Amino acid sequence: MGNFLSGTVKRLGMLYKLILMIVTAALIVLLFPHERHGEHYDYKVGAVWRASDLRAPFDFAVMKSEGEVKLEQEAERSQALLYYQPDSLARSKATARLEAVGRRLDGATLRRLRQQVDSIYRLGYLETDERLDNERKVVVLRGNVGSEHLIREYVTPYDLEPGLLRDSVLTFSLVLDRHRTALELDSRLSQLNYTSQLVMAGDLIVSKGEEVTAEKAQVIAALEGENDRRFSDSYSVWGRMLGQLLLAIIAFTALYMFLRNTRHPLLEDNRKVTFVMLLILLMSACEALMVRTAPELVLLVPLCVVPILTRVFFGMRAALYIHLTTVIILANLVPNSFEFIFYQLVTGMMSIIAVRSLERRSQFFVLALVIFASYSLIYTCGVLSQDTNLTALDPTKYLIFMLNAVLTLLAYPLIYLFEKLTGITTELTLLELSSTNNPALRELSRRAPGTFQHSVQVANIVEDLVSEIGGDVLLAKVGALYHDIGKTRNPLYFTENQTSGFNPHNELDYVESARIITGHITKGLEQARKYHLPAEVQDFIRTHHGTTYTGYFYAKEMERHPDGNFDTEAFRYQGPRPYSRETAVVMIVDTVEAACRSLKQHTKESTDQMIDKLIDGKIAAGQLDNCQLSYGDIAKIRKILKAKMMSIYHVRVEYPTVKGNEK
Repeated sequence: MGNFLSGTVKRLGMLYKLILMIVTAALIVLLFPHERHGEHYDYKVGAVWRASDLRAPFDFAVMKSEGEVKLEQEAERSQALLYYQPDSLARSKATARLEAVGRRLDGATLRRLRQQVDSIYRLGYLETDERLDNERKVVVLRGNVGSEHLIREYVTPYDLEPGLLRDSVLTFSLVLDRHRTALELDSRLSQLNYTSQLVMAGDLIVSKGEEVTAEKAQVIAALEGENDRRFSDSYSVWGRMLGQLLLAIIAFTALYMFLRNTRHPLLEDNRKVTFVMLLILLMSACEALMVRTAPELVLLVPLCVVPILTRVFFGMRAALYIHLTTVIILANLVPNSFEFIFYQLVTGMMSIIAVRSLERRSQFFVLALVIFASYSLIYTCGVLSQDTNLTALDPTKYLIFMLNAVLTLLAYPLIYLFEKLTGITTELTLLELSSTNNPALRELSRRAPGTFQHSVQVANIVEDLVSEIGGDVLLAKVGALYHDIGKTRNPLYFTENQTSGFNPHNELDYVESARIITGHITKGLEQARKYHLPAEVQDFIRTHHGTTYTGYFYAKEMERHPDGNFDTEAFRYQGPRPYSRETAVVMIVDTVEAACRSLKQHTKESTDQMIDKLIDGKIAAGQLDNCQLSYGDIAKIRKILKAKMMSIYHVRVEYPTVKGNEK
């Protein structure tokens, strides 16, 4: 029955992870726009074509550039015929206007103006909205018959000086027929050929290693346009989304298989898996928003937040593969996929290395500087490799990289937020707990100073040992600092806190004494819950004595009952045994430090014998069976502990006192 329930729980956990990955992949795909375009190519004018030879897969036309088309259209506009209708009443209207205003003029001026009006209308007064070339042809319509003339044969408003005559007297004798003129221009523009060349199927467009000239870039762009047109004819939104969904699921599956094969603890907790999926979804949503609004700014999104947070929560290896999975999924959904992958992979790896240990808040600013430098260096080198000089550098790119680095600083408050939401312990929390100003340690130092000094001593030794054999150094140190906080409740029942020579155990039965001694585990867990210590730290309180016996009182009870007729479990710690490298090291150091401190003579021989005896006893009792310590690790622990104990408890020389010179 138990096996069935255990198997059911495991299957449900796997089913939850499967559904979570599929839902996350589906949401990511839905967030991004689904553009209808065929195959596009990675190229730049002046750069070298690095792909294989490109040949035309089908016949297609290369259209003229926008600039070429504009030039030809302007040329046609400047040569198009202008059609005019004569106004036979224009001269009489102008004469009447002149006579009306002539009353205010002197006779000589009026005569001169009359002569000018006559001469203008003999030639013809032509309507025009702009200054035209004198050789421009116009057609004057008389009924359905038109005759061609040149602009220079007529007078236009641009030939006259501003004044009474032009502004108040004259009216056009040749009026522009805008409808016929527009038809003429449309006819000319419709006859323009917008195709510069025709490329036949199989023609070589550009060969590998060849420079992409402006002409070749125009042909490639035409091929992309034809690809888009053909692709749009058979485009299916649902088919595209299904393909992208399957690719995302494949990437998540690869990540799952990696974590499973490496037995990463992340998969053991659905909270952690949910956190990773939400983090990936959050950053994908930011990228999708940028793709929809400003695709050229996709590098503005601080995607390095993903590897930074996962590095802090789950370690370097998991962070690298989670970031790799995120980049692979997004690269299929953003423009310029190759460029995106290169930027994000390299910068992500650099950020993981830079965030290796977070001991100071200033390291986040160093991290931001590393990210900015990585992006900038990649961009600069990329421009240099393609353009062979730095004149093509775009300063706005560096501004984008700087903003990206600044936004990455959001990882610091996000760590605290996600830590509270998920209950996962990070290095930053452990750093806070490692301070002896923490309330739990302050209480321990005040009520049980001997135990506090012992814990600090154990923590220092454990830090060196775990650093040597490998493991989470900070977690081991913090666990050692808090492993005995249960002694805060009854400090005088532990020898390290007995300073007056009075031992309260002398008034108790051995069983009662053992109960108090073993009870510091339970009391310690109560203290841990009181001060909200993480579960990882509470593990050190549970396991630092494993399932061993309270040696002194157990031996005394054996003396009273040589036949062993007593409850041995009353003298045994409830465990469990250590199940990690860190908890096992704390158990060994805790036992060795306490025992060596109690030695009457601290010679090298006695210290070495004591350490070997204690470690061998732990091995023989099976206390180290569940942890991950190898024989090589234990050998290193023996060697380092012997050197440490001798340096701490070596025999000191007694300094002589000279009479008369005590000062």
